Amino acid sequence: MKKRATVICRRGKRILLVARSQSKWALPGGILKRGEHLLDAALRELREEARLAGKSAKYLFDFRGKQKHHHVFSCEIPNRAKARPSNEISKCRWVHLDDIPRLLTSTPTNDIVKLMSQRRRK
Repeated sequence: MKKRATVICRRGKRILLVARSQSKWALPGGILKRGEHLLDAALRELREEARLAGKSAKYLFDFRGKQKHHHVFSCEIPNRAKARPSNEISKCRWVHLDDIPRLLTSTPTNDIVKLMSQRRRK
C-alpha cells in the first residue's frame, strides 16, 4: 500500500479541495518521493498543486483507504494567500464543510473530512 501525504487546509468552516481535469474533488496531497519525510511531502504537494506555501503543518491522523495509506496533516496558510491550480491540478476551491457531502469527491476525501469533523467534536 502506497503512503500518501494528505493535507487539510482550513479557513474557518471551509477547506481546500483540488481536482484534476474530469476528476472528482480531493484533498491536496500525493505519494511520497524516495527518502522524503511525510511532513515535507505534505508541504511540497500543497505547493505543487495549489501554489500555497504552508506556514506549518501538523500531523492529525492516519487513514487507510483501499489503495493508499493517508497520513493526514492540517496546514496553516496565510489568509490572503490564493490557491491557484498547478501541475496536474486544473481547479482549486474553498468548500464549506456542510457542502462536501453534496459534491462529487473521492471516497477517501469524504471519509477523511468526516473523521476530522468527528475528532474536532470530542
